[in-house]
Amino acid sequence: MVLKDIMAISGQPGLYRFIAQGKNAIIVEHLETKVRSSAFSSARVSSLEEISVFTTEEDMPLGKVLDKIFEKENGGPAIDYKSDPERLKSWFEEVLPEYNRDKVYVSDIKKIAQWYNMLLKMNLLIKEEVKDEVEAEVKAEAKEEVKDEVKDEKSETTTGEKKVKQKSAPGQENAAKAGKEPKISGKSASGEKKPEKETE
Repeated sequence: MVLKDIMAISGQPGLYRFIAQGKNAIIVEHLETKVRSSAFSSARVSSLEEISVFTTEEDMPLGKVLDKIFEKENGGPAIDYKSDPERLKSWFEEVLPEYNRDKVYVSDIKKIAQWYNMLLKMNLLIKEEVKDEVEAEVKAEAKEEVKDEVKDEKSETTTGEKKVKQKSAPGQENAAKAGKEPKISGKSASGEKKPEKETE
């Protein structure tokens, strides 16, 4: 799942969205209430994008764990985070069989279930594959628009050149009009010499 800009603040209920970076604090917005507030550097702020879950092998990013929950629940809600601890552990074992039982506590499973249900309710569970497809479509559309603009520019340039050629043609015709040949050095165009003036 895409968890960019979604945060959890220690001691504060719910999840928050990052809005802006201030001088000594960050501005965040509560996902449910939409109330904005400042989280100072003294507060323990965790980006969900950077959280991983301990497994018996490599740690798994929280986004991938949420993907697994989504698949297990067929896109529906997860177990209630207030459920019995044994039920929570049994449920999480079905989601992620390889999770590290010594390092992942019931309190961690509660948070994951609560966060999942909250993001699902807010329609913020976006799979990486969907995000990549959307981005690819946007890029493809942008390329097509650029191609169309280039075609339009070429078409305008070609039309302009034709107009210039058409304008030069009448000028050439005027230079060679029949019946009005220019006179050169006292001679007519036919070559006959003009009679000279008689002097007294």
